[in-house]
Formats: sequence, structure tokens, C-alpha cells
Amino acid sequence: MRLRLKRVSALLLSIIIIFSSSVIYANGEETQIPAKDLEYLRQIIEFVKANYAGEITEEELIEGAIKGVFSKLDKYSNYYSPEEFKEFNTSVSGNFGGVGIQITEKDGYITVISPINGTPGAKAGIKPGDRIVTVDDIDIKGVTVDRATSLIRGKPGTQVKLGVIRKGVDGIIYFNITREIIKINPITYKIMDNGIGYIRISQFNSNTYENLKNILKIFDEKDIKKLIIDLRNNPGGYLDEVVDVLQFFVPEGPIVNIRKADGTIETYNSNLEKPKYKLAVLVNGGSASASEIFAGAIQDSKAGIIIGTTTYGKGTVQTVFPLVDGSGIKMTIAEYLTPKMRKVNEVGIKPDIVIENTLKPKVDLSKIPTLDKTRKPTMGVVGLDVLGAEMILEILGYKVNKPDGVFDEVTFEAIKKFQKDHGLYSYGVLDFTTQDALTKAIIEYARPDNEDKQLQKAVEVLLEE
Repeated sequence: MRLRLKRVSALLLSIIIIFSSSVIYANGEETQIPAKDLEYLRQIIEFVKANYAGEITEEELIEGAIKGVFSKLDKYSNYYSPEEFKEFNTSVSGNFGGVGIQITEKDGYITVISPINGTPGAKAGIKPGDRIVTVDDIDIKGVTVDRATSLIRGKPGTQVKLGVIRKGVDGIIYFNITREIIKINPITYKIMDNGIGYIRISQFNSNTYENLKNILKIFDEKDIKKLIIDLRNNPGGYLDEVVDVLQFFVPEGPIVNIRKADGTIETYNSNLEKPKYKLAVLVNGGSASASEIFAGAIQDSKAGIIIGTTTYGKGTVQTVFPLVDGSGIKMTIAEYLTPKMRKVNEVGIKPDIVIENTLKPKVDLSKIPTLDKTRKPTMGVVGLDVLGAEMILEILGYKVNKPDGVFDEVTFEAIKKFQKDHGLYSYGVLDFTTQDALTKAIIEYARPDNEDKQLQKAVEVLLEE
């Protein structure tokens, strides 16, 4: 079902050809480039190289020229360098060669959040909290998560050696792990106390349909017929995946209409004789593209109720065009319309029930100076760190004079009381441990306690007889 790119502008192709020869191949198709276009561009490149006073390579000039072409197109059309294109494909497909661990940066270390069940990392014994310090004997302490990820990932079947520091274990533990294809599951689900099935779809990647099919099988076995599909902040994904997914919910008839550049319209249809689920779909301003196809199809077919706020409004279709040097193009080739031919681009899908969540923090943390642990203030010290501590203590209900950044006796007593209340050594010094505890306490205090009104409304609608 995936749309294929049939034409690319002669100008774009003439720029790309500088990388190789006078013929370009993509998706098995061959395009001959006019010699005059190639010569004209070569002359510009040579002129800049000969006269530019700064340092610039021919490769940089060519890439800049290509990106210049795409700057004149819509915001969804892009050129990707080979490295960028590889990362793009991974993010969209949800599949990559790796060991299957989720990582983050914590206290200067690449730290394992969790290994994914059934993956090589989990089987090898990697545990949550492990600190990865080397990858193939390369020291990665202090590197970014992106850099660590690129080192850990690799071709399936190859080995990667991870050096790990584990709490309670002396020295570094080494794991030799064989990479496999890791498939990211974009769906989480649960059965709520009221017997409603809740499904959160974070993206329509290449694994969405298969995972949803398995979840619906579980729900069917438990005779769950009322579902909440949460598409909030889902940026979209593959057209064919959302069309396949909608086959579970939309009654026989159109799912989406694709209007191509030449004006012709292609319609994707559902073959479902009779829907078996009562459906509520949650959307918001972060629901885009394939999510809007989903919401539009459900709304027009009356297969469910759409709840939340108006969606993003991305009603265009892009296709990916791999190039011979490993780079690639993502280009807008069509516009999609809902089953009733409603426009979505720059408009969005307005829910049947408009309701907004006001999940605002109780405190604006940006106004509180950071406790950055560069020193340990004591009585008589003045500074922004003292001001930050005073502001936090006041918000948390401890007695301080008006926060002014001066570490006076009242501040001293407030810190002692805070330390005692939190099981710390109560001696009134704003030490690093106390700064950490204050920071965590204010973050927890500021966390919004507003209820999810959109989810509540969905439950209410589904429980109505």
C-alpha cells in the first residue's frame, strides 16, 4: 500500500548527480540528467571554490545546494545526508540492529533504564541502573546518549562489548553481546478497573499493526468491547500501518482519500462488515499526520467519539526516496482528505467533544535559581544558591525571612528542620546532599495534580448506556 515516488524535479536530480554520474536510480527507476543543468551547477561550484575566502569542501557545497532546493519546498520535504538518512529510517521504522536496552544520561554516566524483555541485552544479564562505561573498549563516560546509542547499535549478527559498573559489584563487568534486530513496540495497554481497555499508540511505525492485533486478541479473550485509543502527541508514521490498523474499527467503506499532484484521487477502504468495539479516541494538538487519518476516519464513519483538542493539521503525504550514495529524500507527493473529503492540512480534526487538560505545574521552577552544587553555603554566605534554597523552603512551608539570598539564622534553622524531616544529618549546612533533596522535593511538589479530564470524559462516554 505504500505510496511510491514517480517523479523528482530535474533541478533536484541535477544537484544530486554531482555525487555520482549522469544517471540516478531510486526505487528501481532511472532518470537521465540534462547535461546543461549539470554544467551550470558545476560552474557555480567551481566559482565558489576558487573565490571563497573561507574553508569549504566540494562535498559541503553540494550538500548545501541540495538543502537549498528543499528549503523552497514545504516544511515536510527534506534531504538527508547518509548519516541522517540512516537515523531517519531507524526512527520511522522502529527497527534497528542493537542489544535492546533503554538508556539515559545520569550523573555523567550512560545508565540503563531497562532492558527490553527477550532482547540480547536482557538475555545477557544487563540490569536497570547499570552504568555503561565502555563500548568495545572505548571510554564513553561523559558522552551524549546519541553518541552512546550509535556505538551500541550495529549490524545484526555482530558483537558489541559493553563494560558496566554495577552497584554492589567491584570493578567493571564485561558483556559480549550479539546484536539482533530490535523491534520497537509503539503500543502500551491496560485493562482499567471499570473493564474498559486502554490502548496508547505513540507512533504508527512498522510494528504497530502486529502489536495491536495481539492486544486486541487479549481483549477479545476477556470479552472487552469498550476501548479508549489514546493518540495524544502521536506524530504519525506510515500510511499503510494506519490504514491496516483502521481495518479493526472502521465499517466497510472509505478510510482515507489521497489526492495526488496530478489531481487524481486514490481511496483506501475498509472491508470490516461490522465493528465490534465501542470506541473513544483521545487527540490533542500533538496528534498529527497518520493520527489525524485515524481520527478523521473514526469521526466520519461514526465508529467512535473523538475527545480532546483540535489536532495538529498535517494533511500531506510524504514518500521516501533512497539515493545511490546512502543519502535520501523525503518529499511531499500528495494531500489526504477524510472519508467525507474534508481537508485536514493546516486545519486539523476538531473533536466531537472538545475538552482541554490544564496540566500546569503548581510552581514555575524556571524562576528558582538552580542549586548547582558548586559549593556548600553556611551561615553568613550570600548567593543565588542560598536564594534558591530559601525560595524552595518557603514554598514547601518552612519558615524563612523574605528570600533574599542571605544565609541568616532563620535560614539556618529552616535547613536544619528540612534535613531532619528528610532523614539527613541535621546540621544546617547547605551541603550537596541537601541541595539534591531540596531540588527533588520542589520538583515533586510542583508536579501537576490535575486529573486527566480527557481520559475521564472518555470513560464517562463509554460507560453511558
